[in-house]
Parts: sequence; C-alpha cells; structure tokens
Amino acid sequence: MEPQVQRLVDKVWRRFQETPQDKRLLIGIGGIPGSGKTTLAQIITNDINALSLKNAPSSPPPAAFVPMDGFHLTRAALSAMPDPVTAHARRGAPFTFDAPKFLALMKSLREPISPSVSIFAPSFDHAVKDPKEDDIAVQPIHRIVVLEGIYLTLDKDVWRDAAALFDELWFVEVDFEVARKRLRERHLRAGIVQTVEEGDKRAIENDLVNGREIIDYRLQVHELVQSREDGNWVHE
Repeated sequence: MEPQVQRLVDKVWRRFQETPQDKRLLIGIGGIPGSGKTTLAQIITNDINALSLKNAPSSPPPAAFVPMDGFHLTRAALSAMPDPVTAHARRGAPFTFDAPKFLALMKSLREPISPSVSIFAPSFDHAVKDPKEDDIAVQPIHRIVVLEGIYLTLDKDVWRDAAALFDELWFVEVDFEVARKRLRERHLRAGIVQTVEEGDKRAIENDLVNGREIIDYRLQVHELVQSREDGNWVHE
C-alpha cells in the first residue's frame, strides 16, 4: 500500500478504536472536481473493511462510503429555477446542490446509533442523470462513514454547519491542469460530451470555476493530501 494511504488508514483505524460503541466516526474528504477525492474515499473505505476482516474475521465490515453526488438537485428542479438555462449549464455549482438535505443527513449520522435504525442517503443515477432516493444504506453496523464531495470543506452557509459535524475533514489538493485533463476525459467517457474539446470546454467553464470557489473558500482541515499526475498520494 502507498505509504501515505497507509498512514491515513492507520489514523482512521486508531480513531475508530477510540470511538464509543454508540457513535459513528465521520470522515469527510473534499477537493475540487477531478482531484481524486472519490478514489481516495473508496480506498480508505475498502482498506478499513479489509483491516477489520483481518483483525476480527467474524465481525461485519464497519465502514460505509457515501458520495455527495446524490445531493444534486434534480433536472426538474433546475428547470424550475428563474434562469433554467444557466442552472443546467452550471450544474455542479453550489446552488445546484441541496445543502440543507446534506446537513440533515450529517445530523442523522451524528445521532447515537440505534440497533434497529438504518440511515438512507441518495445516490446519483448517471443513466437518468438524477439522484436516486434512499439508495445508500448506512446500517447500525457501519460505525465509520467516509463521505466525499466537492463542497464538504466549503466555508459558506449550511456547508460549514455540515463540515463542523465531521470528526476528520480532509482536502485533496491537485494542480488545476491535472484536474482539467482528468475532467475532459471523464466527461467524454460518461457521454456528457461528444468530443475531448467539448469536455475541455465544460471543465474550464464549469468544473474549474467551481474549483476556484472551493479553493478560495476552504475551511481549515485536518489533512491536506496532494493528488499528483502519476496517481500517488503525498501528505503535506
């Protein structure tokens, strides 16, 4: 395992051991679009569950992964806005997310764990390009929840209230040109655009505009992790 990922996994595991049985350890990973935060969040979740299996083979996996994508406003909601053309073009900007709904999820996750109560979060259905309600279950066995999203570290109304509920808040740093390259190729693979040039235009005019706001209004975090072009993780 890459040394810095190992360090972060070890940190989460150590904090988990210190967390009371009726509480959840909440890890938030933010970053600009194309930073690699989703990949890091999935790695942390999977490695923690593997570590748990190694230490306690009969115990259920304790970590769950919740991406923020499910908190996009629906296309219908964007169409109902005063300027629907701009709303659709800028999908991914803060105003196109349901921040109060995300805050409500965080408050639910902060409540003492009930053995009979699961908490449900929305996912994002890329086929229909809209959220899918109650698609991700955080069960009572999930005492570690790793959440990721571009606005988890945003120092603006509602988002900062949600950020304050995390036990650990991390930020993945990346060079804007590296993110730009990743994003234009991702948009093409996802079928959002038809050419790399169109993907590049979308990255510049939307994703990286949001990225600048994320950088300019970033909260203090516990960890800064730099995502390099070669895909390695370096802690600073």
